[in-house]
Amino acid sequence: MGRRLPFGSGLRAGLGTPRRARRLGSSPRSRVWRVVRPDATVVVKQVVGGPDADERYAREVTALRLAARGDSPVVPALLAADPGERVLVLEHLEHRPPDGDWIVGYAGALARLHAVAGPGDAGALPRWQGPGRADADAFLRLAGALDVPVAPRVTDELYELVERLGRAEGHALLHGDPCPGNDLHTAAGVRFVDFEQASLGSGMTELAYLRIGFPTCWCVTSAAEPSLRRAEDAYRDAWRAATGSEAPGDLTDACAGWLLRGDALVERAHRDGADHLARIPRRDWTWGTATARQRLVHRLGVVAGMAAGHGSLGGLGGLGAAMRRSMLDRWPALGPVPAERP
Repeated sequence: MGRRLPFGSGLRAGLGTPRRARRLGSSPRSRVWRVVRPDATVVVKQVVGGPDADERYAREVTALRLAARGDSPVVPALLAADPGERVLVLEHLEHRPPDGDWIVGYAGALARLHAVAGPGDAGALPRWQGPGRADADAFLRLAGALDVPVAPRVTDELYELVERLGRAEGHALLHGDPCPGNDLHTAAGVRFVDFEQASLGSGMTELAYLRIGFPTCWCVTSAAEPSLRRAEDAYRDAWRAATGSEAPGDLTDACAGWLLRGDALVERAHRDGADHLARIPRRDWTWGTATARQRLVHRLGVVAGMAAGHGSLGGLGGLGAAMRRSMLDRWPALGPVPAERP
């Protein structure tokens, strides 16, 4: 067990003395153990690293408590917390390998997670922040660098998109990083973990992950169209069952918003305000299961297809298709992103 396990006297008084503990793999921003107590096994997580550790801890605790209000469990139970050490003690859940159509159950659980929050929770977590005009300008500069002409209407479309996303309605409980690996597939259904980036906003922001390829995640997955349709139907059905209303928001807008985000081409530690789209013409780099150029080609194709019949984004659809062709002409060895979850 060792002295590094942050299981102090307050936690011992409430939960008993741990018998043994084993360190589990986690990001550099947290430490995680599986701990055997006298009557049960639990997971102990300590949020560490960086000046924002207190904020990330507070977000996770708040999100777990909000999520616990749902009729159907979508997160592990929060058994105890030690704010002084930024420690969470969570229910231990056995993860099983997901099946080939895993995104359908994932999407239904994501909708139930989103639906637990409402207008009365305003202020409990930060509002989700979408792309800004600087992101739109960086995307247009990339088009120029790829020698793709930009019609005047496209600039207006992008600025209007940024404004729409900024005022998008919604009080959904957003996970913030709903990646493969932050979802546990259990015998009782999908449960989400790691809420350090949780926020409130439009659920379309995260439903878009399925089509756009998990933009904040190390692993990219490009599911087949029939699976995507079943997953999106499952999301809307679960939202309707939980709220009695239709899921608000525009999925095409949400996917287009992720296309503009150059910081969604690098891991979190490198999201420092730099223009990562500007690097694309000069060099490629690998993050997880795909390169930056592979990720961008995938996103361009998705948005080009979705925006083709969209009244407010038709110009972006044509521009995206042309940028994708230019990238594939320049770098013909670029392969598609993975079709299956790692």
